[in-house]
Amino acid sequence: MRTAVVLFNLGGPDSPEAVRPFLFNLFRDPAIIDVRAPMRQMIAAMIAWRRAPIAREIYNQIGGRSPILPQTRAQADALQKELVGDTDLGEAGVFIAMRYWHPFVEETVKQVRAFAPDRIVLLPLYPQYSMTTTGSSLASWQAAAKKASVGAESVPTSSICCYPVLDGLIASQADLISKALDEAATKGSPRLLFSAHGLPKKIIEKGDPYQWQVEQCAAAIVKKLERPGLDWRVCYQSRVGPLEWIGPATEAEIEQAGADRKALVVAPIAFVSEHSETLVELDIEYRAVADAAGVLAYVRVPAPGIDEQFIAGLAGLVRSHGGRGKPGGAACGMDGKRCCPTDRSQCAMGVMS
Repeated sequence: MRTAVVLFNLGGPDSPEAVRPFLFNLFRDPAIIDVRAPMRQMIAAMIAWRRAPIAREIYNQIGGRSPILPQTRAQADALQKELVGDTDLGEAGVFIAMRYWHPFVEETVKQVRAFAPDRIVLLPLYPQYSMTTTGSSLASWQAAAKKASVGAESVPTSSICCYPVLDGLIASQADLISKALDEAATKGSPRLLFSAHGLPKKIIEKGDPYQWQVEQCAAAIVKKLERPGLDWRVCYQSRVGPLEWIGPATEAEIEQAGADRKALVVAPIAFVSEHSETLVELDIEYRAVADAAGVLAYVRVPAPGIDEQFIAGLAGLVRSHGGRGKPGGAACGMDGKRCCPTDRSQCAMGVMS
């Protein structure tokens, strides 16, 4: 018995020269810009050309490249060790597939085919499902795997679509946040901001469950913290372009905390590894906003990374959905049943089933 586990993530440029093609790959994805292919290619090329200088400056602040691949490799290595000796999975191999930069899905498909698995488990490193992230990654895998004869038609495949209230994720986040709250409390009354990457409002209005799942995740963490009267809010960062985005905006909430004379704890709830949105946007840009707004303290919670509780939670997902004799297809990471309300029509359990 051999089980291939594929971890999906966004990817990021590995050099200044890679920034523009990375952006082009991002914006030509129909899940990001939903127009016909020829027009989408033109729009993607224009956006990449215009945004590349700004993006290079961002990456220059963290060494000129994205840290997401080495961090994802560390998570893959930690998960591989956690799965060693599982008789139900047999020999487990953990692979990485990035959506917009190397290793691309097509590269990973070749590695998985060479591994010759009896079973494949697809595990996105996005706890909350969106058709723009998990949905896009899984669709890309399905197309490439089918061509290489390792698709679900050839090898039993389980696709874990989401795990917003996974015990290991919630426990890891709660422990990290608790330490940050204690630190902030030495400077003043703390307020906890759960900051997630934003999305255009029109995507949520189409039935995307991302915002609902972010809110469920935040509520589960707050419950785990067991701090009566905790002041907490959910907000959204990384807005770009002219479209209306979901809110409230993280920057606006930081400014409000300054007006309310609060100490701030900022937790990147939708990110499980560090990258430009945490290391630059949260650590540098928003810290400057907090200083200007008079926030009493600004404490940023680290992403779970290779935290033992988080990795153990991922291993539990693999065992639950990837063992010998387990059914394939799309699966919610919680109990295999749909967790989203019915008005979230883009829930993967409905779209992918």
